[in-house]
Parts: sequence; C-alpha cells; structure tokens
Amino acid sequence: MQKLILPLAIACLAFSCSPKKEAAIFPVVIATWDSGKPVCEASWEVLSQTDGRALDAVEKGANSIENTINCCVGLGGNPDRDGHVTLDASIMDEQMNCGSVAFLERIKNPISVARAVMEKTPHVMLVGEGAQQFAVENGFTLESGELSEGAKKSYEKWLEKSEYKPVINIEQSQGAGQHVDVPKKLENGDYNHDTMGLLALDNGQNLSGACTTSGMGFKMRGRVGDSPIIGSGLFVDNEVGAAVATGQGEEVIRVAGTHLVVEFMRQGNSPEDACRLACERIINVNPEKAKTFQVAFIALNKAGEYGGYAIQPNFSYAIKKGEQDTEVIKAKSHYSKEDLK
Repeated sequence: MQKLILPLAIACLAFSCSPKKEAAIFPVVIATWDSGKPVCEASWEVLSQTDGRALDAVEKGANSIENTINCCVGLGGNPDRDGHVTLDASIMDEQMNCGSVAFLERIKNPISVARAVMEKTPHVMLVGEGAQQFAVENGFTLESGELSEGAKKSYEKWLEKSEYKPVINIEQSQGAGQHVDVPKKLENGDYNHDTMGLLALDNGQNLSGACTTSGMGFKMRGRVGDSPIIGSGLFVDNEVGAAVATGQGEEVIRVAGTHLVVEFMRQGNSPEDACRLACERIINVNPEKAKTFQVAFIALNKAGEYGGYAIQPNFSYAIKKGEQDTEVIKAKSHYSKEDLK
C-alpha cells in the first residue's frame, strides 16, 4: 500500500488534486441597491462591446441614474437643510487615475465632471464654486437649481419639524420619482442616506469604479460624505480589486473603508469576506452606535468574483456578468432584524 501512496502524491503535485475553480466570466458590472439594476444594464451597453472599457461603462451607468428623479442621486435628489441640492461624485480607472467633485450645484452629471477633473487637470478633487466654474468652462450646462416636485414636497414637510436624523436604507426606495421624508425611519422601517456606486471589469480584465450621490437628505449646508473621497467611498487597485461604499459616509471615512476592503482582498479574502471585515472594523469603533446607522460595501476582484456585506439588514446590490440576466442580490448583514428590536 505504501508503494502506491508516493506515486499518488507525486501525481497530485503535478496535476493538482484540489477542486477546480469555475472559469472566470468577463465582463462583470456590480452596483449598489436594487436601483442598480438599470444602472448595470446601462453599463452593459459599453461592456458588451469587445473593446468596451470599464471606465466608460461606469460613467455611463452613473449618468443613467443621475438623469432620473430619485431621492439620493442627481439634481432631483433631496436638498440640504437650506433647500439646495449639492452633489458629490468620484471616478477611478485601472491606472489609479482618479477624479472627484464635491458640493457641486446645478450640474446634472457630476460623475462626468469628476472624469474631466481626472483627465484635464493635475488635481484629484474640485469643490463648490470652483467645481461648478470648471464644469461650465468645459461645456456642462448650468441648470436652474429648482427642486424637483418630489424633493420640494419632502423639503416642505421636513421644515415642519426640521429633524436631522439619518434614515437607514433610504436608497432601497429610490426609484424614479420617489422621495422620502427624513424623520428617523421610513414607514417600512428602513433607515436616511445616499449613493449609487458601481464597479466594472471589462474584457481586457481591467477594473474601474464610480460613485455618485446627492448626499444625505437635509444635511447641514456644506456637508460632504465619503462618496467623493478616494479610499473612502471608492477605491480601485487593478492588481487586486475594487470596492465602493454606501450608507452613512462619516462612518466610512473614519476607517478609509473602500481602501480597507481592497487591502483585505489583497490578503486573500473573498470580496464578500473583505466587505464583512470592513463592516466589522466600523462596528468595533462603537458597537452600540453601529446599531443606529447603515454602511454597506460591494467589491469586485480581478478574477471577476464579487460580493457585498452590510451592517444592517435589507441592503441589496445588482450584478450582471457574461450572458446572464441582471440579478438583484440581498446581501448578508452583521445585524439581523431581531438584533435591533
């Protein structure tokens, strides 16, 4: 019997007796929330082309939701407490080129302005009036600044009490034309924040990502969250993978959340486990406080593997890969509904 063991061991070393991994499927696009489904499909129009670039795909996907009316992205979003819609966005490509804008007003497509910052300036971030001036000088239209009908009604109702309390999972209800008031929770029990984030891996196996938002509804004038901050709201490392965040940006900023997710993937963790570990890092800062807000991450690695994880339940993300239909996946979470009762 011993004579048979050695040849078998040699054969295992030569041909690998470990289970085979499924062949990677390219291209892939993943986006936050159920509203990410049409975003993935818009991105796919680029990715489905043989030479379609991930950077172009994420810009197109982000533009598609910026052009709709919803609570949390674009000029149709809920305003700050002074009644002004301010937008944040960031974009990053496979060569670690990146650009972002923050506190941008009256410009319809902040993700495209962020790309222009990346490609046309020596800077990474422009903010406020300077960002708006740059956008106009580069051909972007200066819009009226009028609130959408939904945002106007939400703002007027909010002014009755002027409460400023984050509402977890507001994104889950951000379909076109829907606006949600901002007391502590929505009628369905969901909690208030922001953000459409998406990541793509193209046929050339290159990664890019984008993040765009109108921010937390009824925020303080001048508030900026994690979305335009590279390494917090978005990070791409083409050697390893990419990640994007959604939820209460202040908590993501504290731990440089998306950079953390990518570093966990570099250590050999799967995308889902990397997202989970980043959420746990945030929770460990203050476990009791963590029960009151939502943060979630999605991640995509170079092999086309993907995953997501959230602190609170009810976070979902959309995924499209190969010839498969776009799918919405409910992510795992640290807390369950029972934990929060």
